[in-house]
Amino acid sequence: MTQLNTEEHLQQLRAEFVPQGPFNATPFFAASAKGALIFDVKGRQLIDFAGGIGVMNVGHSHPKVVAAIKHQAEQFTHTCFHIVMYEPYLKLAQKLCALVPGSFDKMALFANSGAEAVENAIKIARHHTKRKGVIALENGFHGRTFMAMTLTSKVKPYKYGFGPLMSDVYRIPSAYCYRCSFGLTYPDCDAACANHLENFFISHVAAEETAALIAEPISGEGGFITPPPEYFKKISRICNDNGIVFIADEIQSGIGRTGTMLAMEHWDVTPDVTTLAKSLAGGMPLSAVVGKKQIMNSAQIGGLGGTYGGNPVCCAAALAVLDLFEEENLLEQSISLGQKLRNRFDTWKNQFELIGDVRGIGPMLALELVKNRETKIPAAQETKALVQFCYEKGLILLSCGNLGNVIRTLMPLTITNEELERGLAIMEEGLTFLSRQ
Repeated sequence: MTQLNTEEHLQQLRAEFVPQGPFNATPFFAASAKGALIFDVKGRQLIDFAGGIGVMNVGHSHPKVVAAIKHQAEQFTHTCFHIVMYEPYLKLAQKLCALVPGSFDKMALFANSGAEAVENAIKIARHHTKRKGVIALENGFHGRTFMAMTLTSKVKPYKYGFGPLMSDVYRIPSAYCYRCSFGLTYPDCDAACANHLENFFISHVAAEETAALIAEPISGEGGFITPPPEYFKKISRICNDNGIVFIADEIQSGIGRTGTMLAMEHWDVTPDVTTLAKSLAGGMPLSAVVGKKQIMNSAQIGGLGGTYGGNPVCCAAALAVLDLFEEENLLEQSISLGQKLRNRFDTWKNQFELIGDVRGIGPMLALELVKNRETKIPAAQETKALVQFCYEKGLILLSCGNLGNVIRTLMPLTITNEELERGLAIMEEGLTFLSRQ
């Protein structure tokens, strides 16, 4: 091993040349990765329950994705779609228009990141409606660029000190049934959080001035908050009745994460516009905005785009990812994985008082940890300790939630049973250790 790739030397480079702003969840440096395993520069094998924050649904370095990347790179790596067009962009747009729910005609455009997709979706909605107001949900996360950061709910660390933020952004309570903003209990509440939108137009922003409402089907960074079945049906209807563009942010919940290609399919709800990224291109930087043709086509020529958006190598990777879902029955694998996780998590909830809530759909599941089930006091320190315990044992695990007390699972859908069981055993060992403290 040369001096340049020792962990100690890399730590020195990190400390000297990279600012503190980009947070590191673990102290590891990757040397290689395959499937659901990462190997660091010290030769340690790490089980990956994070998936690059929901990016590696098809697994690390899948041979077919790697082959697609190599093949396209040998042809050309960049022309800029605005200068010289190319087939991978067009074929991927066609596939996504067929994949995203809705019987209406659709169009798609590509950018580099989830935040860029969100920014473009808001631009398009404002241009289409000639309105400026945008409504987002509490506990939502939509990115770190200025509009996306404004839409994001949590202040620290995402917004703190970066103001002033964008104007004309408003926030409504999310369907956080475990911690209801209205002090009600489902199902007797009749989804009051959705009904509240009607009153919101009276006291905060007029419907006639609202361009869009953006929501994650299942919140990612906000704590995997999963709404009841009628929630998005009501939200979608209210938006439709008032000419408001309903944007589904499927950046983390999409591409098979919940057992369907898109999470909104679970509620049979059809958004006007959908944003995609993360697992779309198997680790390559690519995002998409897909929506109704009359909405997507409303911006003037030259009003949308960017130098790298829809890079041909990234598009080729995405096409390979979508092929893999068909060839390897990855949705079936996702459903099976979700059932295994749910069974284990429900067992743990009966076993450990530390677990206050189990929620999510498919393998997009979360454990909310509390100090006391009656008071629901968030167990943020215990959550941090569990993550630390797991990575010391060779399991990469992520926390989330505005209160910092939620454990989420984002392992590749291709994880083997043996890898899954080893990872779950480490989690259980950690929960047992914490419960004895």
